[in-house]
Amino acid sequence: MKVLADTCAWSLLLRRGNPAALNSEEQIMLGVLKEAIQDGRVAMVGPIRQEVLSGIRETAQFERLRQALSAFPDQPITTADYEEAARLYNFCRSRGVEGGGIDILLCTVASRARWTLLTDDGGIQRCLEVLKTAGSP
Repeated sequence: MKVLADTCAWSLLLRRGNPAALNSEEQIMLGVLKEAIQDGRVAMVGPIRQEVLSGIRETAQFERLRQALSAFPDQPITTADYEEAARLYNFCRSRGVEGGGIDILLCTVASRARWTLLTDDGGIQRCLEVLKTAGSP
């Protein structure tokens, strides 16, 4: 099964710090991402690529990361995905759960493609729980 790694997972992989300093959940997420990369199971979408590349001050570092990420072609996001994400966003809000528009879009795309969404983002996880109880993604 393909893995759609959220920005938080990529951030763990790209950190320059000591991997031993990660908590157990972060170490597991990092291990899953590394394994998925090695197995060729990582999916990428444009919004995640943009977030990962945003905020890099040095042009050379930006270019190195952009080049490294080019190994993962963007998977298509369709008009139907955006419309379904809007519907699910409204559904979550009606249940008192706030989530970012992009976060809901990632849930929608991963659900449609039957990918695992690798994240520790609390907002995404809360939305996924609401959607599971409703019989959606």
